[in-house]
Amino acid sequence: MNRFFVEKINPIDKQVILDDPEQLHHFKDVLRIKAGELVAVFDRLGNEYLAQVVEVDPNCAKLTIKEKRPINNLNIEITVACAIPKKVKMDDIIDKLTQLGVACIIPLQTERVVVKLDKQKKLQRHQRWEKIALSAVKQSQRSKFVVVRPVTDFKELITETKDFDLKLIPTLETERKTLKSIFNQTISSGFKKILILIGPEGDFTPQEISLAKRAGFIPVTLGSQVLRVDTAAIAVVSFIKLNAED
Repeated sequence: MNRFFVEKINPIDKQVILDDPEQLHHFKDVLRIKAGELVAVFDRLGNEYLAQVVEVDPNCAKLTIKEKRPINNLNIEITVACAIPKKVKMDDIIDKLTQLGVACIIPLQTERVVVKLDKQKKLQRHQRWEKIALSAVKQSQRSKFVVVRPVTDFKELITETKDFDLKLIPTLETERKTLKSIFNQTISSGFKKILILIGPEGDFTPQEISLAKRAGFIPVTLGSQVLRVDTAAIAVVSFIKLNAED
């Protein structure tokens, strides 16, 4: 079923106005949806409704809510803080992680990140990443809107991690555990909020790893191969999701 994002939905009055130019173009000119047809609408809070098209005019589409749809989400909340890789790979990381159902994505500035963004470029990238995430939310049929945070410094992020039940830092250095051993522990059934740090090309610095460990992060290995940033992010989230749904 075709799905459309609406910033705020009021289920009491049962009326929804779709007036975002890009989505309206897709609605009218690409899909050619007409009055009487059914579509799904969802908001940032994870609410999703079945709605019937009442009227389509040049400036908006008017819909009436018919019923609330069941929420399709993981029973855990995964946040991925990922070092910004070279070129445009961050676009792909945002897209793939959104499809995999993560709750929050944090583009991360670490000591070895090559890409340096000024204030204006950070704002422009953040706006683009939010659009990519929205597109992936609609495509993957997920209910809850993913949060894409602005670019955050590594040290700043570490100070904001107290509320997470499980904090992981894949690395090539220091003594490490396997993901399997962590999730085989009995305590793993209590993990609800998980934070994963993904390092840049060249890994985290020893100082960053030490800082993360003092904040409660568990160093983990992703196997004998050295993975690219995007591959590492997708691999960790895929493993956790499969274990959570098992």
